[in-house]
Amino acid sequence: VQLVESGGGLVQPGGPLRLSCAVSGFTLDSYAITWFRQAPGKEREAVSCISASGETINYARSTKGRATISRDNAKNTVYLQVSSLKPEDTAVYYCAAEPVRCYSDDTLYVYWGQGTQVTVSS
Repeated sequence: VQLVESGGGLVQPGGPLRLSCAVSGFTLDSYAITWFRQAPGKEREAVSCISASGETINYARSTKGRATISRDNAKNTVYLQVSSLKPEDTAVYYCAAEPVRCYSDDTLYVYWGQGTQVTVSS
């Protein structure tokens, strides 16, 4: 099982961001994928999740209205788009996989990507 994030970098405030999470070793219709982020000195926070069926999609209050999670089953890839970026969105973003359902508790996740740094700054 492998998850690989990409798409991070330096982004201007107010700009958009699109992160990708490419998975291998399992299929997206069997696992829920959650995007987490961890800012320096802060606890890891669940940003958004899409369940294995695709019927459940959750967003954190901090990004609701600005974030969109989607997936391409054929490419085994989950995307996170965030618009109107703020400096407080600066963090390392991780994707994690758990069978079937979404959970906001990061201790329940066994499979993690290595993370991608997002820095929002002018």
